[in-house]
Amino acid sequence: MRQRDVGLIIIALMLGMLLAALDQTIVSTALPTIVGDLGGLDHLSWVVTAYILASTVSTPLWGKLGDQYGRKRLFISAIVIFLTGSALCGLSGSMGELIAFRALQGLGGGGLMVLAQAVVGDVVSARDRGRYQGYFGGVFAVASIVGPLLGGLFVDQLSWHWVFYVNLPLGVIALLVITSVLPSDRSRTRHTVDYAGVVLLGGATSCLVLMASWGGTIYPWASPVIVGLAVASVALLAGWVVAERRAREPVLPLELFRNRAFAMSSAVGFVVGFTLFGALTYLPLYLQVVHGVSATLSGVYLLPMMAGTLTLSIVSGRIISRTGKYRVLPITGTGIATVGMFLLSTLDQTSSMLTLGLYLLVFGVGIGMVMQVLVIVVQNAVAFKDLGVATSGATFFRSIGGSFGVAVLGAVFTGRLAQDVREVLARTPLPPGFDPAGVQRDPTTIQRLPPGVAAEFLQVYADSIALVFRVAAPIMLVAFLFSWFIPEYRLRETTKATDLGEGLGATSAERSSLEEVERGLVRLADADLRRGYYAKLGDLAGLEGMRPEGVWIIARLGGKGWVSAAGLAGRAHVSRERGRPYADQLVVDGFLERSPDGEMLRLTERGQEAALRLLRISREALSRLIADWGPHPQLEQLLDRVAPELLGAAADRPR
Repeated sequence: MRQRDVGLIIIALMLGMLLAALDQTIVSTALPTIVGDLGGLDHLSWVVTAYILASTVSTPLWGKLGDQYGRKRLFISAIVIFLTGSALCGLSGSMGELIAFRALQGLGGGGLMVLAQAVVGDVVSARDRGRYQGYFGGVFAVASIVGPLLGGLFVDQLSWHWVFYVNLPLGVIALLVITSVLPSDRSRTRHTVDYAGVVLLGGATSCLVLMASWGGTIYPWASPVIVGLAVASVALLAGWVVAERRAREPVLPLELFRNRAFAMSSAVGFVVGFTLFGALTYLPLYLQVVHGVSATLSGVYLLPMMAGTLTLSIVSGRIISRTGKYRVLPITGTGIATVGMFLLSTLDQTSSMLTLGLYLLVFGVGIGMVMQVLVIVVQNAVAFKDLGVATSGATFFRSIGGSFGVAVLGAVFTGRLAQDVREVLARTPLPPGFDPAGVQRDPTTIQRLPPGVAAEFLQVYADSIALVFRVAAPIMLVAFLFSWFIPEYRLRETTKATDLGEGLGATSAERSSLEEVERGLVRLADADLRRGYYAKLGDLAGLEGMRPEGVWIIARLGGKGWVSAAGLAGRAHVSRERGRPYADQLVVDGFLERSPDGEMLRLTERGQEAALRLLRISREALSRLIADWGPHPQLEQLLDRVAPELLGAAADRPR
């Protein structure tokens, strides 16, 4: 493929992933305005839950079907579903419609996240893949920071509908590029897709979330609806256990739960997702209703939490890479996050924005020390055969925790709000014609009340939101207790290369065990190849005194016949005049020969022998990076495939 086409494809893939990642957070600052327009404050949490739940549960299907039927075709389908959902969300005339269309949008968003990363492997060489993986990790970081801020800007400058409409022009650009430029991938991997496991697990999770959301608020706990949901969830979970025991490729193998590191990390991840998304959903409501700030400013005031999370995610990864120790981080992080949540529970209508910012920073710092580390813990604790599914399982539980957190804390909020509103109505005289129920449907009606009455209702909202944090704080404390049971093992080399996408993304990954190892291997190799690698490689191969540029040429031409001199210079991104002295020296030393017209180059027998030595040494170095996974035929095949791809790449040419 032409380099220009590869660049266009990467931009389109990153754009698609950015849209899907943004829609996890961009809607949070728009929710108060959406509720003011559509009503249905008691259903607010489902605008967030529907998206996360749909994207998380559908992830395994997108990954498997992409392998089986072609990733280009499936990625196009994901874009179309996502854009359709986005358009319908913007056109929604009721909260029920918006929730349904958010689920459709989440279905497409899950495919965008999973398939965008998979397509990179189809269009980018192994040598360049590590760099692009870092870019995709950065997309998640950008989305987590700017999502709430963008949501507020659209609400203030345009309308809440544009939170969803903005996806359309950007998504269409990505769709056109992928359709016209991305070649069809002809390789297919047959899977026995665990449809039963996906459906049963998704159904059980949905029933549990509905039960937690409706119980004690919309329906009494003993009502037929809640009891029916409880029975259905138990039956679906039992069916899922049976299905997983029989499935050839289970969506989540049951034997993983016997691994203490996986079980404890999944439990901690569930609680972290629970509290993080719960806090992110209700903080804008507190800011916009209680303090009367604009939607844009409510996004600005959330920045300390996002900045703390991002910064400590980066710092935690570097600490682990340098020390090889990781257990102390989730213990410390969950402890700090628990303190932060307890601090947030003290907020009221008189709290200053500086106080709020400091509390959010504490909470964000704690979360940042945990999220990425949990993926590393799981990857480091399982055998090679379980690596892929264990990684996706760890992020799956964090996402499901987010769904539960938003729903459960939403039920806590609406239940307390209804109770406090009744108490205010019983003791406060109201203006003629005022609809008391409107305060619960639309919080903006408070602004039209006399100051004394409005202060009463603002206190009600402040108390209800503070209760959300008071409930979340002891739940976060449970994560702190669980984190002490996470064991620590010697850190595998490839697990050090986990990127921010794994730590900040709310959608679970879906890669095979081999793809997980390759992902880490190429990122480690990317770092090594930039540190005078060819000078060291030449010395190890017995080419003492040879310039690194000459070693690169030999590695590049190894195993090839006649190669155009102009093409080789173009591959190195230098002029022929600049590269000629190095080629001439190789000719003098007997490693290289020129065609009679001087336009073609070819290694001599001596040069090919040197190229084989370089390849052997490079393969041995790579094998040491994955030796701690133990011997496995797939890993041997990986080394045979990746070692030649890494040598002589344009990205690491000596400069």
